[in-house]
Amino acid sequence: MGDLADTVNEAVERAQEAGGAGRFNLNTIVAISAAITATFIAVCNVKDGNICQGMQQAQASAVDAWSNYQAKGTKLNIAESALDSLRLQVKLTPPSTPEAKALVDRAVADYEEKIRHYEAEKTQVKGQAEAFQADYDRLNLHDDQFDMAEAATSIAIALFAVTALTQKRRLLYVALAFAAFGIVLGTAGFLGLGLHPDFIARALG
Repeated sequence: MGDLADTVNEAVERAQEAGGAGRFNLNTIVAISAAITATFIAVCNVKDGNICQGMQQAQASAVDAWSNYQAKGTKLNIAESALDSLRLQVKLTPPSTPEAKALVDRAVADYEEKIRHYEAEKTQVKGQAEAFQADYDRLNLHDDQFDMAEAATSIAIALFAVTALTQKRRLLYVALAFAAFGIVLGTAGFLGLGLHPDFIARALG
């Protein structure tokens, strides 16, 4: 981005030295447009860096939460299997004394309590994992917006440089169109809007 901006400035200076008032006016527009575009995308890059850090944290938290979810599921399956085995054993060999029956009943109640506890924890952890995943997806959308904004503004700055060299006003309009598109996407990223050209995201991906 810095190299392109330098190219624009050098081209503007050379064109100003060689041209007249009309060229000076065109070059002034080019220089101002390139400066605004480069400044905007520089700010976007700072925001995008923060978003990437947030994505990494959300992804790591989601992985931890899903691992915890699987662990809770394993504990739940073990408790359910143990309870089923205990109930089958009671059917095959009923307790011979009231004390033994009371002991078995307590064991059954303990397993039932563990199962309810693990089911509640599993539901809670699943909600947390899905929330982290949703946060990652939300941040990823804005990351795509800033990536597309950077691509569009990079093209715009390159076209500004060519415009300054060739003095073709039609190129200026094309460059402004790319710059405007990039600024719209970057602004959408800052405002948290859902603007997301999927075909461009797939092409850049």
